[in-house]
Amino acid sequence: MKDAARILVVDDETHLAAGIRENLEAEGYRTEVAHDGRSGLERLRTEPFDLVLLDVMMPNMDGLEVCAALRRSGVQTPVLFLTVKGDADDRVRGFEAGGDDYLTKPFHLRELLLRVAAILRRSTWYQSSSATLSFGGNEVDFKTYEARAWDGSTHALTHKEAMILKELADRAGNIVTREEILDRVWGYEVFPSTRTIDNFIVRLRKRFERNPEAPAHFHTVRGVGYRFTPEPAPT
Repeated sequence: MKDAARILVVDDETHLAAGIRENLEAEGYRTEVAHDGRSGLERLRTEPFDLVLLDVMMPNMDGLEVCAALRRSGVQTPVLFLTVKGDADDRVRGFEAGGDDYLTKPFHLRELLLRVAAILRRSTWYQSSSATLSFGGNEVDFKTYEARAWDGSTHALTHKEAMILKELADRAGNIVTREEILDRVWGYEVFPSTRTIDNFIVRLRKRFERNPEAPAHFHTVRGVGYRFTPEPAPT
């Protein structure tokens, strides 16, 4: 039997939301519904959920706005977007807003259930490994997403930043391909683009490198991926 993960469905299409809830509950998930972005955002800010299925096109506050507001307030609940818009640019906007996956309407029920299970599985991997990381004067708490950089500045990592950093740290010293990062963090079959990974690495360098233009920790392996070095080589 599946663990009773708690899922919130936020969709203004009443019948669709009810159908999704029924099928998720049949799979063993505890499922609740909100019918607009503002009420969904309030529930996510005040109640613990393991996943939110978030419609993009809603009146008053759309799904992208809800997700961005969640991330700004420090809520890192995984987000699966549901939308009629499915081109590459729309998917990239969803991922950049802080989403974890993107499913285009109309969708097959089996695909939805597979996506849900995959996101929850990746979340379990993230939560089960080491809770902290120290490197080059930087300190990262993977449970709270809080980080203190070498210069004393503090940062709140996004869920994706933290997952990418954890994947690199778990394989410190080894080359990790962009495809492997995408597979672990987003799910291989749904990854946005390798450009997205590159943008995240740039952000991690700005947060943690003393000189982002000559990185000591986040190294590009041209044409392949990245290598994370916890401590720079002696000069």
